[in-house]
Amino acid sequence: MKYEVSIEIEADAREVWKVLTDVELWPEWTWSVARAKRLSNEPIGTGSSVLLKQPRLKETTWTVTSFEAPTGFTWQAAQRGLVTVATHRVDARAHGATAVTLTVEQRGALAPVARLFSARMIRRYLDLERRGLKDRVERIVRSPYQPRMVVAAAQ
Repeated sequence: MKYEVSIEIEADAREVWKVLTDVELWPEWTWSVARAKRLSNEPIGTGSSVLLKQPRLKETTWTVTSFEAPTGFTWQAAQRGLVTVATHRVDARAHGATAVTLTVEQRGALAPVARLFSARMIRRYLDLERRGLKDRVERIVRSPYQPRMVVAAAQ
């Protein structure tokens, strides 16, 4: 069982990556995450874990299994009979925009049962995450408080 959504964001891939990998701030830009806490002080990377509380779900530990800065990471949450794998891909586009693809896949003996109860919610949460990420990044890029390069007039 696999779900995938994509969105194009009008911002440089580095800006998207910064927001996407600052997982403790996800509750500020997506309703699909109520709380997020890194379980170590190191930056997110392969082997690191994050405790996520999502609406209608129990608090779950997600462990990063693949981390390829600045193009993507995958993490997974395991429980008896079910492993949920989520992938976050960031692809720079030639015109300065960035495509983001979010994928959730459920595996294991309980995956067919989980599908019956969670398919609609997973699609909704993926949609909230992609739209929230786009809004957050584009708002940061358009912010008047961003440092700007000042060009001195020729004398």
